[in-house]
Amino acid sequence: MSFFEYLHLLFTDYTLRTTTLGTAILGAVCGMLGSFAVLRKQSLLGDAISHAALPGIVIMFLLTGTKNSSMLLLGALASGLLGAYWIKGIIKNTRLKSDTALGIILSVFFGFGMMLLTYTQKLPNANQAGLDKYLFGQAATLLTSDIWLLGIVAIACLIVLMTFWKEFKLMLFDPDFTNVLGFDTRKIDVLITTFIVLAIVLGLQTVGVVLMSALLLAPAAAARQWTNSLSAMVILAAIFGALSGIIGTAISATADNLSTGPIVVLVSAVFVFISFIFSPQRGLLFKEIKIWNNRKLLEEQKTLAFMYDIAATHEDITHPHTVKILNNFQGFTKKTLQKLVVKEYVNVNDNMWSLTKKGYNEAESLYSQYVNDDD
Repeated sequence: MSFFEYLHLLFTDYTLRTTTLGTAILGAVCGMLGSFAVLRKQSLLGDAISHAALPGIVIMFLLTGTKNSSMLLLGALASGLLGAYWIKGIIKNTRLKSDTALGIILSVFFGFGMMLLTYTQKLPNANQAGLDKYLFGQAATLLTSDIWLLGIVAIACLIVLMTFWKEFKLMLFDPDFTNVLGFDTRKIDVLITTFIVLAIVLGLQTVGVVLMSALLLAPAAAARQWTNSLSAMVILAAIFGALSGIIGTAISATADNLSTGPIVVLVSAVFVFISFIFSPQRGLLFKEIKIWNNRKLLEEQKTLAFMYDIAATHEDITHPHTVKILNNFQGFTKKTLQKLVVKEYVNVNDNMWSLTKKGYNEAESLYSQYVNDDD
């Protein structure tokens, strides 16, 4: 399928259009809210909440007997919120750390959910088939009503972020100071946690319980590599999340037997991989380039210092010396000498070198700097 054929299909095929819009909006919302989870060092929160939502889905089915997605997601929301606030209660009222509380809630709720799911699938009721799609997601089942719901949540999320931006930012970086200023950090925390739970619950139908936390965290982790600004991080995370949804849906639509949810998560992981390597501030590639440049600069400075020691023994600092004498210096290379010539620190004529006035002054300042550092 060519690119233009895909574009035509995108505007004419209901399922593809709905799935693309749904995954794009979901990715953007998860990117925005995931930024706060990453910065608050609550990366496991998304994983715990998504797993905690499973028993709510099954219980709601047992109570209603129908697989109405709105009702099932309502049960998931109640179960997810319960799990989230139990985590906070454990941390507040016991000596357990957050990672322990997250692990407990994740395992207990998910185990309970799997037990209920197994029980439900053995009931003499054909209507229970398909509940397991919430484990890994099934984006193709998205309806127009689901898109409207995702859009409303996205707009509500934007309004809340813009309204309470100052409070969120203060709480992220200095909760104690936020309390001193008179803001109720508990209410702010409840608000942001509720929206995170809501985003996770809405994504269960698309990505599933198992992979939902990856969609919440991956775009934010990728965005964090590119900037130190919270606003820029939130915007970048939303863009990465939306692109993950669009690209992932396109890949799954143009290939056979590829589930949309896992592909979307894999695309978001590619964004993380690229960011970890190529981001200018924290990328591994640029760090290696910086280390390499620093190593070369150190070699130049050491060679210049060796030349300075030789030139300082003469009254005329521009007195020429044979290049062979530099072979006594272990770090000397012809490339290093050439770079010193380019910087006009050294003159080279017929295998003879001499320090320029500029080079002598540079070497002298380096010596002074090292002496001051030692003091």
